[in-house]
Amino acid sequence: MTDSKPVVQHRTTTINGVKVFYREAGDPAAPAVVLLHGFPASSHMFRNLIPELADRYHVIAPDHIGYGFSDAPPVDEFEYSFENLTTITLALIDQLGLQNFALYIQDYGAPIGLRIASRNPDRVTALLVQSGNAYMEGFTPFWDILFAHAKDRPANEAAVREYLTAEKTHWQYTHGVPADRLDRIAPDTWTLDQALMDRPGNKEIQLQMFWDYQFNLPGYPDFQEYFRKHQPPTLITWGKNDEIFGAAGARAYERDLPDAEIHLLDAGHFALESHGPEIAGLIRDFLGRVIV
Repeated sequence: MTDSKPVVQHRTTTINGVKVFYREAGDPAAPAVVLLHGFPASSHMFRNLIPELADRYHVIAPDHIGYGFSDAPPVDEFEYSFENLTTITLALIDQLGLQNFALYIQDYGAPIGLRIASRNPDRVTALLVQSGNAYMEGFTPFWDILFAHAKDRPANEAAVREYLTAEKTHWQYTHGVPADRLDRIAPDTWTLDQALMDRPGNKEIQLQMFWDYQFNLPGYPDFQEYFRKHQPPTLITWGKNDEIFGAAGARAYERDLPDAEIHLLDAGHFALESHGPEIAGLIRDFLGRVIV
């Protein structure tokens, strides 16, 4: 008996002198979908979604530099910034020959993906947004210490380091998840994230990225102008109980994208873990309608 499910391939390539790991599945001739993960995750967060899309789409899910199985050079040997990670991500997309593509953006993937989209509007066929901020309304008290750290790193570093602990990583996956869905959260999620974050020098990478996040905010007007001018087809699947990027951040998209399809799920920050089949179904239906 032949298994007809798409095969997910695990590949590595070199971009600007660093090795980038990515997962790939589907027919390269099919419409492309690029999945961009957030902190403290990797393309592992899309391990279940990729096969659900790859029968129709060419799916690419990279690990950002410093995350997952991509290179993680020390902070004094590599410029860790959202701008630089954007450059590498777009270079990977170009190297793979993706002329047009939909973007799935979550958490850190949002400022990276929205830089790409706003600068290359004719190449982006759709936006798939999960807890990916583009408006100030999305910020919760979770960010208070991070923004304090951006203003004064030495005074706030000890407090920010608490966000890099195993307890906080576990919390990121479990907060806001209904009790009857907690058993859907695979322990390999927070265990893998923490193991990779505990590598020598990696916490310094995360602190640098925390500090650099402040430079995403001045780009929000550009992202919003892109929304208004180009009206990219947009599907939003967001955990309504997310205490990192609040549900107000999802609703804010309506201001500039009145036709956006918004689904606030009974989930937390990593909604794919507790609501993966529902999100996959919404994406398949949406892309089937908007990508010709």
